[in-house]
Amino acid sequence: MTTTLSNRTLNRTLLARQLLLERTSMPIVQAVEHLGGLQAQAPIPPYLALWTRLEAFQVDALSRLIIDRSLVRMTLWRGTLHLISADDVFLMRTALQPELNKWARTVMPPATRVDIDLDALARITREYVDTEPRTVAEVSAHLEQHFPGATGLSTQAQMLVPMVQVPPRGIWGVGGVPQNVAMATWLGRELPAEAAVPELITRYLRAFGPSTLADVQAWSRLTGLKTHAAGLDLVRYRNEDGKELLDVPDGVIVSEDVPAPARLLPAFDNVLLGHADRTRIMSEDARSRWGSVRNGVFPPTFLVDGFLHGTWNVVETKDVATLTIEPYFKTTKKELAGVVREAQAVLKVIAPKKEHVIAAP
Repeated sequence: MTTTLSNRTLNRTLLARQLLLERTSMPIVQAVEHLGGLQAQAPIPPYLALWTRLEAFQVDALSRLIIDRSLVRMTLWRGTLHLISADDVFLMRTALQPELNKWARTVMPPATRVDIDLDALARITREYVDTEPRTVAEVSAHLEQHFPGATGLSTQAQMLVPMVQVPPRGIWGVGGVPQNVAMATWLGRELPAEAAVPELITRYLRAFGPSTLADVQAWSRLTGLKTHAAGLDLVRYRNEDGKELLDVPDGVIVSEDVPAPARLLPAFDNVLLGHADRTRIMSEDARSRWGSVRNGVFPPTFLVDGFLHGTWNVVETKDVATLTIEPYFKTTKKELAGVVREAQAVLKVIAPKKEHVIAAP
């Protein structure tokens, strides 16, 4: 008989696998690999994602790993920028490349739908970014010379050609204009010819499981997953709705009775984006409020009792950093105190030399 897992059990299990139930001493690169990469559409979120998960996390340590090429920032899941380990590039990008190729054919705005040979676009882009880093504007201008009448082709270029966004972009406190260079130039080897999609499924389940194949597809946008999962040694559960959940055989299931501490999450944190059915981490009410943002720019959020409970934001002046807490729902004094403690701690990371102010209900 298949075991049914309650929604709270799935919540606690997800928090544990996402390193949000208790902070860990896991090394940074290992943590990034365990989590399946980190959203990096902006420079700061990966730092905060690791701060909220790791003990004694130092921002400079992450910066050094980006500079020495142990970790890289590149276009991956859902066509967005992620931070992953150099080793994982060859699994993740290879698996996603066919899907990124499809997207390159569909994301072109109507005004630029001229007759473009995408194979030629990929070849010309690769030649241009092979020798040195190029800005988005430089790539676009170069491609427009080869494809008259077409504009904004840098998006297609980043999907078709594996590129790394190089430092100083992504380095704490430095920033800089985004520049991309060919992944093979940066890491010294090409992608393999074939993708190990079954391994990708296993990696996902270790970070987000137990889950449905629909959840894996929502995370990766890959199709045909049933065939790839057929040969894997997996265990099966059911959720409260009776849907089948898959998991790795050694995946630890955490009791729903385990307490979950308050946690501050950065914008775009993958724990909120990793499932098609997100009820294990947010209520439908919370999801509708969180999702009603302009241009898909999801705000930093916080968890109370393991579930999405509201948003937070930092505004800095010359001498003061103010962190504002905005709950979605009624919050008890005890619950709010946990959020405030995390807020005080994160301000020491974000603005260590300024006066700190917490604005809470």
